Amino acid sequence: MQAQPVKNIIIVGGGTAGWMAAAVLSTSIAPHSVSVTVVESPEIGTVGVGEATIPPILQLNAKLGLDEDELVRKTKATYKLGIEFLNWGALGDRYFHPFGGHGANLAGVQFHHHWLRTREGALSDYSMPTVAAYAGKFSRPSDDPRNVLSKMSYALHLDATLYAGVLRELSVQHGVNHISAHIDGVNLDSETGFVDTLQLSDGRVLRADLYIDCSGFRGLLIEDALKTGYIDWSHWLPMNRAFAVPSAITGPAQPYTRSTAGRAGWQWRIPLQHRIGNGHVYCSDFMSDDEAEVDLLAGLDGPASATPRPLRFTTGRRRLSWNKNVVALGLASGFIEPLESTSIHLVQRGIATLMSLFPAQGIDQAEMDLYNRLMATEYEAVRDFVILHYKQTQREDTPFWRQVRNMDIPESLANRMAVFTNMGRLVLDPGELFKETSWVAVMLGQGLWPRGYDPQADLLPEDEVRASLQRMRTVIRNGADALPTHEDVLARIRTAAQK
Repeated sequence: MQAQPVKNIIIVGGGTAGWMAAAVLSTSIAPHSVSVTVVESPEIGTVGVGEATIPPILQLNAKLGLDEDELVRKTKATYKLGIEFLNWGALGDRYFHPFGGHGANLAGVQFHHHWLRTREGALSDYSMPTVAAYAGKFSRPSDDPRNVLSKMSYALHLDATLYAGVLRELSVQHGVNHISAHIDGVNLDSETGFVDTLQLSDGRVLRADLYIDCSGFRGLLIEDALKTGYIDWSHWLPMNRAFAVPSAITGPAQPYTRSTAGRAGWQWRIPLQHRIGNGHVYCSDFMSDDEAEVDLLAGLDGPASATPRPLRFTTGRRRLSWNKNVVALGLASGFIEPLESTSIHLVQRGIATLMSLFPAQGIDQAEMDLYNRLMATEYEAVRDFVILHYKQTQREDTPFWRQVRNMDIPESLANRMAVFTNMGRLVLDPGELFKETSWVAVMLGQGLWPRGYDPQADLLPEDEVRASLQRMRTVIRNGADALPTHEDVLARIRTAAQK
């Protein structure tokens, strides 16, 4: 391994991934101990479609010292309380995957078991974020566990290009070097096989101890140079193309993302303050590019404000996220389609894991192996959750849905679905991204009904349980009624900047 301490880091590629890495490095490591440089080609645009985030992004923003109101203004952001899914279980179905829990546990038994026992009201009635989202309301959570607002959790819809700009500004302020140039060549050390130098189009040659590859799907360092290899998951996640297009605003911004299943894939709708972000993710085995573009444009709320931009990808991950002296982040590390808004989060997890194993004294094989195991586990857990949406469908109206409904799935997911089908139980690893609320929302939302429930739920009298559930629904409904509208919250943030 590389014995010398890591004193120089080069990040190849900007965009959200590159500047997120630069921001964390520059605010977490003393600038006199490590030099950080971002090399960003002016000739290569960013994908920039990852506009929906999940709640952990708030922790990153806080760690970086970003004021949330200012960030909302700068990135034209709106708030996100969850994701609405249309036509996924069956045509005409609708359910909501909320941030924040459902109801409250009773007598130490998880809430959903009491609900399965009684079927008292709709599951969504017990979710404060869901009720608020559909009412167009928003509030940040309360720290008081007795307050119904403590059940609120949220993320942001933001303009990814503007967000990268905020991170770039912060990084440069903290001493990150920014080089705008195209990389013409990558030279390897003949003895170690490590990346040695980068040859720039302007003639400069750069050398670093550690390289972070944020060059997108191509993987300039991790794949083109090091030939790391790719684990293809398209037999489970067959989406391989997408179109993305912005459209005009037609009404108040809804505080949630919408995912609408179509003939051979699905369409996203992400409201921002200045536009709507739209996209169509599909499988080219079942739909032509022309058909996909027509379906996307037909599903817009308002007129398109640009020409749809095509994207091509293969779902999966690199065999190694850290190979020799290169760590891959973002699309260079792997891609699990954007169905559950995990792309930016996986960048965040990659950076956090790297920081916890930062090779200050030199690159060590044991730490590399641990990093790769941790990131493989992270990717595979997200993979299973996304596959669930396709596998657990009743749709048979098109060849695509018939194929995914009947496909073989990873044993890890098959076992989890089997355990839930029996008695509604979920056994999750402590570090998993998606918790009980998420799995329950998708499983029940798409018709995976257990044969029974935890028998401990029967220890409480049924009438007492029903009364408790009715009170929960009333408190949530009244709490949502009292909240300001999402539009009012955004308006107050915009107005505050003018004072």
